[in-house]
Amino acid sequence: MAMREECKHFQSRTYPSGEVARFCELDLAPEAPWRCPEDCSKYERRLADVAWVHGSLVPPKIEDEPDGDPGDISELLRDAESVIDSVLPEVLDEVSKREKKSKRGLFFRRKET
Repeated sequence: MAMREECKHFQSRTYPSGEVARFCELDLAPEAPWRCPEDCSKYERRLADVAWVHGSLVPPKIEDEPDGDPGDISELLRDAESVIDSVLPEVLDEVSKREKKSKRGLFFRRKET
């Protein structure tokens, strides 16, 4: 089943470069941005925009689904996610240290290298 854009948990972001990120905020769509699970137990129709009239702007084109076995694609996405998860603690620690350095008083600031 295609991504359910009317789902409460569907997110879409367009970046200044024109790249569009489409995903399930609960991380329940392993084949995002192309497919949601057929029988997703967390599917809820979004109620906030039920009576809204949507404008005529053209939404960004969804990239074509890659060729290949969906199982292989899911595995590749899981591998990529595990790489990101493995470096996340180090990156968060580095950002935290930089933020602590920048919060020093006006007269005791050090130049960052």
